[in-house]
Amino acid sequence: MNKIIFAPSILSADFSHLAADMGETARAGAQYAHIDVMDGSFVPNISLGLPVIKSIRPSSDLFFDVHLMIDKPERYIERFADAGANLITFHYEATENPEECIRLIRSKKKKVGLSVKPATPIEVISPYIDKIDMLLIMTVEPGFGGQGYIESSTEKIRMARKIFEDSGIDMDIEVDGGIKIDNVNVVLDAGANVIVAGSAVYNDDIFGSTKAFMDLFKKRQG
Repeated sequence: MNKIIFAPSILSADFSHLAADMGETARAGAQYAHIDVMDGSFVPNISLGLPVIKSIRPSSDLFFDVHLMIDKPERYIERFADAGANLITFHYEATENPEECIRLIRSKKKKVGLSVKPATPIEVISPYIDKIDMLLIMTVEPGFGGQGYIESSTEKIRMARKIFEDSGIDMDIEVDGGIKIDNVNVVLDAGANVIVAGSAVYNDDIFGSTKAFMDLFKKRQG
């Protein structure tokens, strides 16, 4: 199995001391910061954007995993790359030209992520599996934090892992939505290896919550 990577979602953080709280996750061992960008159109919510990413980039050594939940992401990919993203994930459902999004991300020398909503058949990823660095499977409806994990996602993760294995591709599969310490083994067993958690991390004990996940991952990987 690919190395397990933890990507706490700052959507659930307290933005009044965001950099310090992100530092707590890094101190506890998290490797990524998952950054959700919502436009109020592709999803029914609005979240942080370019100015916030630019402002926190100098304060963090974390890998910035930027998840664009926006319509026509090709309009903004280059700007998010310049703001400090290390990996840019766009939604299959948000663009008429996934190939152009991939080309733009590659042109900025960033890693490419492709995301699918819960209702989107996993087979749509087939034309792109050799062109991306990570597949993000949404395990809740995108747009809001704090939702419960959609149980049917487990089989979808398993199917995606099989698609990659059958093609001989060693791919990161990220899951986002409803992941807690008590159900994370379900998605790991199904084949996910990049784990996003928001409300389960950004609570009264950020360091302790992050460390609990990291300790579990270390035990799984020996």
